[in-house]
Amino acid sequence: MGREKDVKRDGDGKAKHKVAKMKRLSDYERAGALGDANSLMSSAKSTNATEKTENGKSLKKVKTPKTETLESAGSPRESLKQEPEDDDFAAKEKGLKRKRIKDESIEGPSHSAASPTSKQKNKRHGQEEENDRKARKRQKKTKKTVKKEEGEHPVSKKTKRTKGDIEEARELKIKKKEEEEQSRWRWWEEEKYKDGVKWKFLEHNGPYFPSEYQPLPDNVHFYYDGKKVKLRPASEEVAFFFAQMLDHEYTTKKVFRENYFKDWRKEMTHEERSLIKDIDKCDFGEIHSMHKAKVEARKTMTKEEKLVLKEANQKVVDEYGYCLLDHHKERIGNFKIEPPGLFRGRGEHPKQGMLKKRIQPEDVIINCSKEARIPVPPAGHRWKEVRHDDSVTWLASWTENIQGSIKYIMLNANSKLKGEKDWEKYEIARKLKLCVDDIRNQYSQDLKSKQMVTRQRAVALYFIDKLALRAGNEKEEGESADTVGCCSLRVEHITLHEKLEGNECVVEFDFLGKDSIRYYNKVPVITKVFKNLKLFLENKRPGDDLFDRLNTGMLNKHLGSLMTGLSAKVFRTYNASITLQQQLKVLTNKSDNEPEKLLSYNRANRAVAILCNHQRAPPKTFDQSMANLQAKIDARKETLGLTKTELKQAKKEAKTRGSADPKMQTLVERKKAAVTRCEEQLLKLEIQATDREENKQIALGTSKLNYLDPRISVAWCKNTEVPIEKIYNKSQRDKFAWAIDMTEDDFEF
Repeated sequence: MGREKDVKRDGDGKAKHKVAKMKRLSDYERAGALGDANSLMSSAKSTNATEKTENGKSLKKVKTPKTETLESAGSPRESLKQEPEDDDFAAKEKGLKRKRIKDESIEGPSHSAASPTSKQKNKRHGQEEENDRKARKRQKKTKKTVKKEEGEHPVSKKTKRTKGDIEEARELKIKKKEEEEQSRWRWWEEEKYKDGVKWKFLEHNGPYFPSEYQPLPDNVHFYYDGKKVKLRPASEEVAFFFAQMLDHEYTTKKVFRENYFKDWRKEMTHEERSLIKDIDKCDFGEIHSMHKAKVEARKTMTKEEKLVLKEANQKVVDEYGYCLLDHHKERIGNFKIEPPGLFRGRGEHPKQGMLKKRIQPEDVIINCSKEARIPVPPAGHRWKEVRHDDSVTWLASWTENIQGSIKYIMLNANSKLKGEKDWEKYEIARKLKLCVDDIRNQYSQDLKSKQMVTRQRAVALYFIDKLALRAGNEKEEGESADTVGCCSLRVEHITLHEKLEGNECVVEFDFLGKDSIRYYNKVPVITKVFKNLKLFLENKRPGDDLFDRLNTGMLNKHLGSLMTGLSAKVFRTYNASITLQQQLKVLTNKSDNEPEKLLSYNRANRAVAILCNHQRAPPKTFDQSMANLQAKIDARKETLGLTKTELKQAKKEAKTRGSADPKMQTLVERKKAAVTRCEEQLLKLEIQATDREENKQIALGTSKLNYLDPRISVAWCKNTEVPIEKIYNKSQRDKFAWAIDMTEDDFEF
């Protein structure tokens, strides 16, 4: 009570800083009071602990110097002694001081044979530590009292929301969702354009070009053979592309390095080419360090800096990220021109390391409606061409220099043009369902045809239908990675087995598919197909085409004659969607809880991903994330065990007291609910672990977004009472808004 009165007497200014005054007695001040410069240096070097002030800053606590002199009357310790804050603390300090004076009077002002023994020093040091500990304790208590009296409360890490706040947030979310629905362009309810017309009005601001290259600062250098070399900006920029990739395995690959060096030399001046002849003598170290420093600086940006950057990016999006399509505002998907850099490719691409050149407005074709405002090109530039083609969905296009492919700027996935294309794709696949049996009968008969081209087409169709293989496209030799599809299979890609692993007529496939993903499969086939494959392999070398009389164009032309709009890709979409629907019927149990239903959905999706060979490399953090999940499962099991024990004890006590005690009955019910809750949480975690393990090398996203009719998933959600948010995230729900809106629970693919 006495101490609290003192605090009040001192007023607002003094009370807050009393403890700080005590803590400000640093070792430097002590050394100054002692009047010994050597003692000051010794004190500064012998730091062994830190203490926290009321501001949260650290003050260093210094070991007692070996020699000490009597403190002067005007030292900070003298002023501390006069503080009315704590008489008990002052008395202890006084007692300690007297003992030190006694010791120091023997010791003298300098080193001598009469210096204190180690025992005395340890004792004195121990007393000082005890004193510091008590001071910290009192400081904490005093600070707490002052805060309490002044009405200061420490801010909690997370303010607990009230029920009203939660309800208000929920209502706001619902209101926002309703507003989005009302403002959404329900294009699927409008009449479709005919004669291949995609739009009637299209206006946009053109693509956004990356900023120009900024030369290296004067303190960053490129070295060749140990000597500084100043490169001209064009060749320096290409050197920078390589430098920023130094910590990537690409720069260690022979093909990458050779392709890079070849293209880099094209950008050099004659003098630079004469000097720089060996990439192994190039030192990009300083450039790489500068790049890494910039990356780290971006990571450690302050909140204000991030906000400025975010606002700048938003301005770019507002100006270039939207267009007017039939007078409706639509989001553009990829409005930024890809910056120059080094081509990587997927897998072991033969062109990896080549220079992707900077795209200029003179390379870009703009597409918009005649009555629309034509986008203004960057200052000093002009467009390659301006078109008004309403039969295409792209807004701008250009040809990239690596593979000569055309790049497009298109609308976002949730736009009308993308949605219509998806809807049409799945409707064609649904039509295939009506005639697929006739097509299968047709290619089965063609397996016995007298014409070799017909037999090859029949076997290729069999593979595309049963194995969901891609058709494959013709490529010029050496123009891209050695990836193949059904029609471009070579003799070396298949092996025939009369008997294998208990099956007859087995075909073993081993080739690189799209994105250099390996396709390896052992498939039993019907006898007619097996015999035809034997025939196709006769007198051929490993590098020869398996279907030497067939190509993708011929195959798709034949399919188009069987059904309007039918192609090899439609077969893939049909087989993926029908597989999902069939698997969902087999795996789903309406009596399951929500996590179990979601596991069933993911397993059905996995069956499709396996059929389509949608593989991925296991995530780098997979083992760690699984270990963390297992730790959660173990902890939940332990909690469940304790909860069951508590329930057992509560039941036992309730039985002893009888039904006369309603509190015990309430306790038993509460413990039962806790056990049930723990069991549900444990089941959810175990299902999550199973799902994650099964997904280790399977990519579910590709099939979900590109090959599975979303109406199957929407109908399944409605039938099983699983929220659609559990299947599709926000952007996916926007992409498939047409399907979510129009699908009833009785939909059948």
